[in-house]
Amino acid sequence: MEWLTETKIPVGKTAKAVFDWLQDHAGWFFDGLAQAMEVLIEALLWILQTPPPIVVVLVIVAGTFALRRSWKTPLFVLLGFLFILNQGYWEETTESLTLVLSACVVCMAVGVPIGIAAAHRPRLYQVMRPILDLMQTLPTFVYLIPAIVFFGIGMVPGLIATVIFVVPAPIRLTHLGVSSTPGSLLEAADAFGATPSQRLWKVELPYALPQIMTGLNQTIMLSLSMVVIAALVGADGLGVPVVRALNSVNTALGFESGFIIVVLAIMLDRMLRIDGEDG
Repeated sequence: MEWLTETKIPVGKTAKAVFDWLQDHAGWFFDGLAQAMEVLIEALLWILQTPPPIVVVLVIVAGTFALRRSWKTPLFVLLGFLFILNQGYWEETTESLTLVLSACVVCMAVGVPIGIAAAHRPRLYQVMRPILDLMQTLPTFVYLIPAIVFFGIGMVPGLIATVIFVVPAPIRLTHLGVSSTPGSLLEAADAFGATPSQRLWKVELPYALPQIMTGLNQTIMLSLSMVVIAALVGADGLGVPVVRALNSVNTALGFESGFIIVVLAIMLDRMLRIDGEDG
């Protein structure tokens, strides 16, 4: 089998060459993208951290009630945030929420239009499918390397790595929702003289809305699962105490911060659940 290993396919060297070329010729793009991401992050941090914590909590609880139209989920959200405040993790929680919300804004803004385009062009989706598979199966730590190369250390590379890992979810679910629109609905829209844009906005998107909302829910959950990994490239949030606990073998700190992440994930899932059930 020596003949098989004598000539190594230059996968790593090719990837390095691509990254070097991008760094040399597209530095202006990555600098602009980093500045835009920093503005988004700073704005969300200001919104979450400037008012008193109890004010932010009450606003979120009120928003949850408006979404759920039930007292059970808002009560659970209120108790969850009070527990976070009691444990002294408010600042880290708002930083993680900033990362999650930023990733949601970027992923939904990118994923939904791409999913719609893929649903209308089956050949495009056939080309995209292996790329989406690669983005979801490649170890997430691999994303940290180009993120550091292009964006340095901080919240921005953590956000970029999160977006790359998460964006296939809204793309796939939007494609599924739009492409599964019944033919009878489309034929009825055409019979009434609907234009392509009218058919999209009045037929396909309303029918695909549950799938798109599921994509939003998955985006939030997957983004939250990246907070620890993002902490390895300098992103603030709940991942920082987890990494610190791992480095110092601090069981108490690790369990506290890990449990806060679980509570936050459950709250976000209950807030955005679309099955109409509470509890």
